[in-house]
Amino acid sequence: MEEENKYKDIKVIRKRYFPNEEIDISGDEILYLDEKLLVTKWLPIKPRDDMSMGISWYFLDKGWKVSKVYNNGEFVHYYCDICRYEIEPNKKYKMIDLLADVIIKEDLTYKVVDMEELVDMLEDKTLPPREYMLAIKTLASLLREINEGRFPFKELDMYK
Repeated sequence: MEEENKYKDIKVIRKRYFPNEEIDISGDEILYLDEKLLVTKWLPIKPRDDMSMGISWYFLDKGWKVSKVYNNGEFVHYYCDICRYEIEPNKKYKMIDLLADVIIKEDLTYKVVDMEELVDMLEDKTLPPREYMLAIKTLASLLREINEGRFPFKELDMYK
């Protein structure tokens, strides 16, 4: 019983610039947490035909959220969000989505997506320049890891 309630006081928030929203996703099941990694199991916020559930690894020290996306029990792809984390002393974890994403297929080919939104939001001053620069730097570090053969990360074997 104690193990079951281990994470009950943890709040997880997802903030997005586009669309501009902040959503409490504390209902996602927390599978693991330490100072560098938060792992959750989730269902889509809104029903979708292309995914039925996922497991996400929040790399708190790297600025990546890597999700294994499944549809009807079958692996679809990895979806990597470029983000920034704010961790508050009251056990509140806020993931700020910095727009750029990477979709990685099972054969490890990948596609960078949402770069237009990133640039548009910088141009219209919705996204602060610091966030833009952080997004580019963090995206480059993830792509380097992929291109140098370090993906999938060993942590992604924790849960299937």
